[in-house]
Amino acid sequence: MSDQYDSSDEYEATDAPEATPEDALEAPSEDAPADAVATEVTPEADTEEPAEGTEETDAPEDIDADDESAAADEPEDDDPLEAFRRELWAKPGDWFVVHTYSGMEKRVKQNLENRIISLNMEDYIHEIVVPTEEVAEIKNGQRKMVTRTVLPGYVLVRMDLTDESWSAVRHTPSVTGFVGHSHQPVPLSMQEVEDMLAPAVVAVAEAEAAAAAGDKSGRGTATVKKPVEVADFDVSDSVMVVDGPFATLHATITEINAESQRVKALVEIFGRETPVELSFSQIQKV
Repeated sequence: MSDQYDSSDEYEATDAPEATPEDALEAPSEDAPADAVATEVTPEADTEEPAEGTEETDAPEDIDADDESAAADEPEDDDPLEAFRRELWAKPGDWFVVHTYSGMEKRVKQNLENRIISLNMEDYIHEIVVPTEEVAEIKNGQRKMVTRTVLPGYVLVRMDLTDESWSAVRHTPSVTGFVGHSHQPVPLSMQEVEDMLAPAVVAVAEAEAAAAAGDKSGRGTATVKKPVEVADFDVSDSVMVVDGPFATLHATITEINAESQRVKALVEIFGRETPVELSFSQIQKV
């Protein structure tokens, strides 16, 4: 009897359905350790990790940003003249020429800058320029660099022309009028503006390059004597200007300084004769 009872128990045990993985998750055994339950649930936690990983896909954008900043740090065009041209053409307003009393150019610039503020004309009058140049002057046997006005009796003004802006400029002390029609001044072409302002830009760039080259070679303080040119000109000679802002214009020599290798001459600018200083290399006989 005991053998039959035992075999029936075995038969019933084999017919019992096996527990499925779903059953194990729904009803974990009380005897099962807590670690085992946690192990069964961890795959769900693992499935959430890629969501965090999606945020890390922004890394290439950071790399691109670094590339852009690196590109921005790269120097653009090394040519200062080209950089000057780009900046000049990007500026708003037109360039006009204003007559002043000779020798009062800087005073007019200061007076007009003050009037721009007091009359609230900042949106209409943008820039006032007195073109200057550095020249070597020899006095008492000593050579020194001095700053001189390139266009004596003239000031350049970049502005949007309106009745109010015209009045603000025209009634500035020491201003005698605009070049062109008195009430409808004619703006300069961009090429004319470039011809007047570019020489100063080039001169500064050349001076900086020469200073840098001198520092690198260790001879920055050394001076080089230029050969003295013999003056092949006479007072009252008619000459052609071949270099600088007055290139292609005719001039009449009024004074010659052989020591500094410069002449004073009258050049017709904007319809009137204007005294200017030129080096020997800037002129040639007609």
